Amino acid sequence: MATTRLIRVPPVEELAAGLAPLLSPASRMEVMADLSRRTTLRVGGPADVLVEVGSEPDLQAVLRFCRERDVPCRLLGRGSNLLVVDAGVRGVVLTLAGEAFTHIQREGDSIRAGAGALVRDVAAAARRAGLTGLEFLEGIPATVGGALRMNAGAHGSWTFRVVDRLRAADMAGNVFELRTANLSVRYRGCDFFTDHVALEAWFDGEPGDPEAIAALQERFRAKRRRTQPREPSAGCIFRNPDKIPAGRLIEEAGLKGLRVGGAKVSEVHANFIVNTGEATARDVLTLIEQVRERVAARAGIWLETEVEIWGD
Repeated sequence: MATTRLIRVPPVEELAAGLAPLLSPASRMEVMADLSRRTTLRVGGPADVLVEVGSEPDLQAVLRFCRERDVPCRLLGRGSNLLVVDAGVRGVVLTLAGEAFTHIQREGDSIRAGAGALVRDVAAAARRAGLTGLEFLEGIPATVGGALRMNAGAHGSWTFRVVDRLRAADMAGNVFELRTANLSVRYRGCDFFTDHVALEAWFDGEPGDPEAIAALQERFRAKRRRTQPREPSAGCIFRNPDKIPAGRLIEEAGLKGLRVGGAKVSEVHANFIVNTGEATARDVLTLIEQVRERVAARAGIWLETEVEIWGD
């Protein structure tokens, strides 16, 4: 008979008191941090402790602290593919901040970028360097670490198509470099990052015409503006089934504009749920279930969520 291992998360004050001596002035800690301000959907409750990590030694120390005490530890990027429940999350949430994690530089025909850097800034750096092949990164609302975790993609390409080398840490704080060829990579996911933290990655491009690169990026930007809603959202809510996009299934079920509280199925793109201003995570979760049930009843397809959900 299977058993469930119960984890006792220390009280917030105890967590904060244990973490504070481990952090240098490069890092910042916040207790009961409001995560709704740190996600693009703008819903959700607090994290027990949030640490804006400013150096690799600080990151290693926090990871070891959490591992030794069996404290849940999560990595938060830009919060663009994330739904945090209203009750928030227990344990420690980390964000990678400062030059130690946000640097971007050219190395030959590659752009080397820290895991806390914005993907759009990687695309801009590639344009300035005259490197093509990375234009699809333009407009992806993620940090480099988040893009690796979710194998983010757009316009027929994806992150691990252009990244073959990275630096990472395991949850014990051990840092190493690896090639990505043997990683288990799938549509919108990389299992390696369930128990590893990205530190930096090398995005490989090819020499190209800067004007042509800029023109393609602008075309991608224009398409995103035209086809995606402006209201706060978490991006696409559901994974696309093999044969038909999730957005089309939702639209054909007549669900555009369906609303629960302050959450609404976008009338611009049906695979987006938007926050009209007063949404709660419960509103969004309820709407997700309603959409799933009605699509299943009409098309016989059960939609799987693409958005990551934190909390019980």
